[in-house]
Amino acid sequence: MAVELNAWQRDWPAPAKVNLFLHVVGRRADGYHLLQTAFRFLDFGDALRFSPHADGAIVAAHALPGVDPEADLTVRAAWLLRAAVGGTQGATIALDKRIPLGGGLGGGSSDAATTLMALNRLWGCGLASSELQTLGLQLGADVPIFIHGRSAFAEGVGERFTNVEIPPAWYLVTMPDVAVPTAEIFRAADLRRDTPAMRAADWRPGIGGNDLEPVACRLYPQVAEHLAWLRRRAPARMSGSGACCFAEFAGEAAARAALAALPGNMRGVVARGLDIHPLCAAAH
Repeated sequence: MAVELNAWQRDWPAPAKVNLFLHVVGRRADGYHLLQTAFRFLDFGDALRFSPHADGAIVAAHALPGVDPEADLTVRAAWLLRAAVGGTQGATIALDKRIPLGGGLGGGSSDAATTLMALNRLWGCGLASSELQTLGLQLGADVPIFIHGRSAFAEGVGERFTNVEIPPAWYLVTMPDVAVPTAEIFRAADLRRDTPAMRAADWRPGIGGNDLEPVACRLYPQVAEHLAWLRRRAPARMSGSGACCFAEFAGEAAARAALAALPGNMRGVVARGLDIHPLCAAAH
């Protein structure tokens, strides 16, 4: 299937996400943790651009600092998609990275999901969203939600979704100068793993906390510092396994006022909550 040239020349957004709550409700026999969470996208994130590679190579235009090229999720996603359809196409993947690594905002997962959705179109693969989600789960538990493309209550290892309605909100997201390894948080002995499960239909915004927060705060005092500062101004939580934290505001002005008050040793960004992934329409 031919694709117009300007589709290759455009920027493809990869939004950040926040976890409005995150509970660990159990653990499978294989060691994977069973989670319940609510995902919301933000109008802040990375952007990717793809160009054809005539000899069939799949390469990143620029290496990510501190990331082994073989571990680059965008390149791995492209290889996975091509193998799934038996293709021979190539691509150069250029990533404009704004979401911090190890921040709990889903940056790597979002980049991988955007790669799958974009190249599914650019290469003319024709896979359905459900098929892309199955591929994405091989790359990471958070990849499928970005392909699903809607605010959702998630269960299992984070791959079973129930769409939810979330009121409009603005967020001040702060970014401690530390990368938190997800695996380190999940293997901590003091991580709570028995929070009672709830039905998706019973969840409402404001219900629940983040079971990973106490461990991250113990291991990384900067996370605790950011949360304490935010909570003096608005309801706040850590996102995912950290390190980023966020406070919720009803309007943009209040969020920007809080941003302006950030101490000099903290950095952050104001973002609006999104109900639909910017590429949702293009992915179906």
